[in-house]
Amino acid sequence: MSTRTLKTILRGLFVVSTAAVIFPGCGRNQAGAGAYNLPPPEVGVVTIMPEPVALTTELPGRIDPMRVAQVRARVDGIVLRREFREGADVTNGEVLYQIDPAPYKATLDSANANLMQAQSLVQRYEPLVGINAVSKQDYDNAVSAAAQAKAAQEIAAINLGYCTVTAPIDGRVGAALVTEGALVSAATASEMAVVTQLDPIYCDFTESSTELLRLRREMDSGTLKTVAPGEAKVTLLLDDGTTYSQPGKLLFSDVTVDPSSGMVTLRAEFPNPDHLLLPGMFARGELEQAVDTKALTVLQRGVSVGAGGVASVMLVGADDKVEVQVIKLGQAVGNKWIVTDGLKAGEKVIVEGLQKVQPGMAVKPVPFSSAGDNSPTAPAPAPGN
Repeated sequence: MSTRTLKTILRGLFVVSTAAVIFPGCGRNQAGAGAYNLPPPEVGVVTIMPEPVALTTELPGRIDPMRVAQVRARVDGIVLRREFREGADVTNGEVLYQIDPAPYKATLDSANANLMQAQSLVQRYEPLVGINAVSKQDYDNAVSAAAQAKAAQEIAAINLGYCTVTAPIDGRVGAALVTEGALVSAATASEMAVVTQLDPIYCDFTESSTELLRLRREMDSGTLKTVAPGEAKVTLLLDDGTTYSQPGKLLFSDVTVDPSSGMVTLRAEFPNPDHLLLPGMFARGELEQAVDTKALTVLQRGVSVGAGGVASVMLVGADDKVEVQVIKLGQAVGNKWIVTDGLKAGEKVIVEGLQKVQPGMAVKPVPFSSAGDNSPTAPAPAPGN
């Protein structure tokens, strides 16, 4: 290879390597310049505004029947027949048992005869006493005897009626406690059956007296608005984790505190047309006990809970720059938190696009659309749990 040819090749390699160094450097500069000209990221925000929120409390409870009637013998006698099917629904006045009526029918017949005799004597004496043919004392004795005979006749008729044992209320009858041929006694009030009213039905909840006192103080100060007993809604959570389909209403809270536990009983009433709720079942209830008329709430998706249970949100300031705000959380209501401290009405909280922003960054806030995000969710765990 000649010397001239070698110089030509080396000159070409120098030009190519120089271009490889210069042009990549120019590309980085152009990309870098473009990066600083990117528009601020768009984030979805909600403006904090006061709203009325019903405050609920979850309490343990037990199902109790509205009425329980113990069917007992009111006369002595032998049970002739059982007229009901165990576990069936019965109505007020429906026949449950038949006690042998023969001795009571005989007593009634005798009482009727005595009454007729006494009344006949009074009828004979009445015209005679006016002409002094019968003394006034004899007439008065006859009238008194007729009244006593009338009372004895009524008692005999009542006892004969007690031989037919009927259901005192509408409800479901349990097991037969006596069988045909059994001797029942009025003196010992032999229990024959139990009828339980299941619709509607009660659920008795227990709440600490300390919590009740706190609620009443906040109601008295005007912070919370009371819910009338007949208007307070109650949702029942069954033992298997399902929610009972029928809402209930709070009837009253007990006037005494259990000294052994410091708890107060609250009673709610639930419709029970299908008899799904049975006495003795355990359940939990979500009770509306008060209304915060000016609650500040924020979507749970916009709240971050860090170490130690410290909650915070990202705010968009007046200059559209991101700020971190520490807040205190109250109760969870659906898919929102009630904020007790740290937020003011009118502030804008970022709830969408949080992964794109950092404190101090400029952003473009747009109203957050809650479509598809406003369905109630299970209450989130309290911070720090």
